[in-house]
Amino acid sequence: MKNMTLEGKIAVVTGGSRGIGRAVCLRLAGMGATVVVNYVSRPDAAESTVAEIISNGGKGAAYQFDVSSSDQVQSAFKQILADFGHIDILVNNAGITRDGLVAMMKEQAWDEVIDTNLKGAFHCIKAVSRPMMKQRWGRIVSIASVIGFAGNAGQANYAAAKAGMVGLTRSVARELASRGVTVNGVAPGYIDTDMTKELPPEVTEKIKAEIPMNSLGTVEDVAAAVAYLVSDESRYVTGQFIHVNGGMFMG
Repeated sequence: MKNMTLEGKIAVVTGGSRGIGRAVCLRLAGMGATVVVNYVSRPDAAESTVAEIISNGGKGAAYQFDVSSSDQVQSAFKQILADFGHIDILVNNAGITRDGLVAMMKEQAWDEVIDTNLKGAFHCIKAVSRPMMKQRWGRIVSIASVIGFAGNAGQANYAAAKAGMVGLTRSVARELASRGVTVNGVAPGYIDTDMTKELPPEVTEKIKAEIPMNSLGTVEDVAAAVAYLVSDESRYVTGQFIHVNGGMFMG
C-alpha cells in the first residue's frame, strides 16, 4: 500500500541483530527506511543483518550500546541524530531472560531483566521523545510478550518487565499523542526463534497444544505487526497492543 512506505524515515531497532529484531530490521528496510541496528555483544550478527539489508537494496548501519545504561543510550542517540539528522521510528526490542522460581531468584537476576527489558525501553523512549515532538511525527513500538499479560511460572522478573512495558506504553502514548507521535506495542506469543529451537520436541508439542492455531508464530508475523504500527496506515492508533500469539491469549 502507498501509505506503508517508509522512504526517508530513520528507524532505530534495539536488539536488532537476530531473531525478532533482525526480522523487524529487514522488514522496515524493505519498506524504505534507513535502519539503525543496535547490538551489545554480537557485532558479527549485527553486521550480518546490515549486510543483508544492503544486499536487498536497503540502507542500514550497526550501532553498539547497552540500553540498560542511561549514559550509553544518551551518547548513542546523540550520535545517531548527528549522523542522520532525525529519528522517526523507535522499536524497543532488546530483552533478556534470567528465569527461575521467585522463591529462589537472586536479586541480580531480577535487576538485570528489569534494567534491560523495562528501564532500557524507558531510556530509549526518553532519548527520542523531544526530537519526535519537535518534528511532530514519530512512531514508537515496544515488543512486549504474552507473558506480560498472562504471567508464567519461573518468569516473574520477565513478566513484571513486560507488564511494566504495557503501562509505560500507554502512559507515554497519552503524553505524545498531541504532537503527532504514536506509541504502541506488539505482544508475541511463542515464536519460532533460536531459543525455541533449543526446546525438546515434546516441550514444543505441549506448547502447540495450548495454542488454538496449533503452531508457533514466525518472526515475520511479528515484523508485519510492527510494520503496520510504524506506518501512516496506523496514524489513528496509539496506546494499543497487537497480540501475535495464534489465539493463546485473548485480552
